[in-house]
Amino acid sequence: MNILVLGDIFAKYGRKLIIDELSSIKEEYNIDFTIANGENIANGKGVTRKSTNELYEAGIDVLTGGNHIWDNKDVYDFIQEEKRLIRPANFPPPCPGRGYEVFKVNKKRIGIINLSGTTFMTPIDNPFNTFDKIYENIQKLCDIIIVDFHAEATSEKIAMGYFVEKKASIIYGTHTHVQTADERILAEHTGYITDVGMCGSLDGVIGMDRDFIIKKFKSFRTSKFALGEGERQLCGCVFKVDDNSNRCVEVKRIYKIFS
Repeated sequence: MNILVLGDIFAKYGRKLIIDELSSIKEEYNIDFTIANGENIANGKGVTRKSTNELYEAGIDVLTGGNHIWDNKDVYDFIQEEKRLIRPANFPPPCPGRGYEVFKVNKKRIGIINLSGTTFMTPIDNPFNTFDKIYENIQKLCDIIIVDFHAEATSEKIAMGYFVEKKASIIYGTHTHVQTADERILAEHTGYITDVGMCGSLDGVIGMDRDFIIKKFKSFRTSKFALGEGERQLCGCVFKVDDNSNRCVEVKRIYKIFS
């Protein structure tokens, strides 16, 4: 099974990129299932029903979230009913939505867990302990377990990779919008990359207008929010999972630029 994971889709330029290019990417890599991080798909701030539906129609099977999942209040109107949208499981309860879900694809049961890091981020519940609790509940219900670890610190992401090796078939990092080049297989079982990257403006700063960001760094004052434009980048990884062992046997990083 070939599982495509796409980095954080950022705002309308990222969504348009997916709408334009995803079908050809899926054909090129013979993809069976597609996951993308979608916490910034609505104008760079959270999610809306309209923005999620656009991506489902384009061929995304599941959207995961992160610390910005609540930034657009529209999410509260549908996250409870939408099993294809998963938010970090370690938000303190009670919390709307799902932190994990199990999907059936080609006779395989795929469990997807979304976790948020706590280093240099909002200190919510411990993601390592949360993984243990979820794993205990779903390990016998899944053939393949996939973890989106939405975190800032590379050290925390690497530690989580080792923590879930042999338990999860795939773990990848999101959040920084910068793709790393350390894709590998842990313990001959678990496909890993520290950060899968971003789908959005290449000419901006992690998706936002460069002048807006530079001004903010120079003045330490907020200014009118602006999105990056120009060339676009599509970042992702294809994880090949063996049908018999359910182990990841190959990790292929994707980095494409579009005008």
